[in-house]
Amino acid sequence: MIPLRDRNPSGSFPAVTLAIILANCFVFLVELYKLQLGPDAVNAFLTRYALVPAEVTDVLHHPGSQAATAAFLPFFTSMFLHGGWLHLIMNMWFLWIFGDNIEDTLGSFRYLFFYLACGLGAAFVHFAVQPSSTAPTLGASGAIAGVLGAYAVLFPGARVVTLVPIFFFFQIVELPALVVLGLWFVLQLLSGSFAVTQAASGGTAWWAHIGGFVSGMILVLLLRPRRVSI
Repeated sequence: MIPLRDRNPSGSFPAVTLAIILANCFVFLVELYKLQLGPDAVNAFLTRYALVPAEVTDVLHHPGSQAATAAFLPFFTSMFLHGGWLHLIMNMWFLWIFGDNIEDTLGSFRYLFFYLACGLGAAFVHFAVQPSSTAPTLGASGAIAGVLGAYAVLFPGARVVTLVPIFFFFQIVELPALVVLGLWFVLQLLSGSFAVTQAASGGTAWWAHIGGFVSGMILVLLLRPRRVSI
C-alpha cells in the first residue's frame, strides 16, 4: 500500500518537516557529487557516515579507542543518508504526508527533538539486533517510522487516501490511519523476524523501522503538551 495523502489538515505550516526534507535532499546531492568523483570517493563518504554495527561493537570491546567518535557519530549522521533516488523519494513522501500533523501537535522544537530521538532509537535497536553486521545502514526510515508510530497513536481514525494493489490492478481507497500504519508495522515485524531467523545481513534494516515506530509511539505521549483545564 502506498499512501497518497491524508485528510487531516494541519493547523500550522510544517517548517521543521520541510527543513528536514531539504536537509536530506542536500545530503543526497553531496552523495551524488561524491559519486561523480568516483566510486572510491562515495564509498569513503558512506563508510564514514553510515552506521556499521560491527565497528561500534569493536569499539565497545576496546574502550578508549580513538575510533570511538567515528564509530558512534553515524548513529546520527546515517539518518540523513540515502541509497538512491527511490529510497529518498519514498522516505520524504511519507514524512511530508504524516509529519505535518505531528509537528503541529508537538510544536517545532519538541518535534525536532522527537524526530532525532526516534532516529537514534531506531539505530540503537538495529545495532542491538545485529551487532556483528558489517553492512552499512543508512536512511531516514527509522526516524520517519517514529513519525508513523506517533501518527497511529494520535490520529488512528484519520482517513488516508491509499493506493492499494488488488491482484494485477491498483485501487485508490480511503482507509483509517490505524489500518494503513498498523499493516505497515506488522509487515516490518514479520520481515524483521524473518531476517533474524535467517541470519540476514544487509538489505532493509527492518528492526530499525520497528524500533523507530515504537519509539515514536512512546515519545509522542511523553512530549505532547498537556491541555490545561480551566
